[in-house]
Amino acid sequence: MTNDAAMTNDAAMTTEAASPEIVADRHAAADEQLRDVMAGADDPAAWDRPSPCEGWTARDVVGHLIDTERSFLAERAGLEPDHRVDEELLADPAAAWRRHVDSVRRVVADADRMAQPFDGHFGPTTVGDTFLRFYVFDMVVHRWDLATALGVTASLSDAELDLIETSAAGWGDTLYMEGVCRAGVEAGPDADREARVLAMLGRTAA
Repeated sequence: MTNDAAMTNDAAMTTEAASPEIVADRHAAADEQLRDVMAGADDPAAWDRPSPCEGWTARDVVGHLIDTERSFLAERAGLEPDHRVDEELLADPAAAWRRHVDSVRRVVADADRMAQPFDGHFGPTTVGDTFLRFYVFDMVVHRWDLATALGVTASLSDAELDLIETSAAGWGDTLYMEGVCRAGVEAGPDADREARVLAMLGRTAA
């Protein structure tokens, strides 16, 4: 997604709500993949390379992921602020991400907090289901953006493509609101599934 902080913090419930265990597992998997991409930064200057998100560098993409997750979890799940994350982001985005996830992991592992219901923009939902369908979705999509900026190979798995397609279908035209995703682009007649999904999100696979 591009500057998608404007997107509501309420994700669509497109299928039966995910269990807290599924949310924790998928968050951990998305985090592992993101760390692998971040480890591919070949020098500190790599974080200032432009990303596919218009106007954002690789560093900005990491900052966006951190800020939006912290904002949602602070409001809905009691995540404590950690200003050291902000300091580290300027010097070492990968280290800032690791510190951030250490805090998030403890919250996501709390089944009671993840099962907490609330009325979202699309109707009744839970903290965990929203976190999965928007924030883990964001981690997956922005991993591709980061990899592109850093010159690292990072393909999307079938399970990740399933998550993107399911979430995007639930949002409908909301996906293309200003500040969320760019309008879809043509994928080409010979495009594979990953290229078609990326094209739906306004991205062109190399």
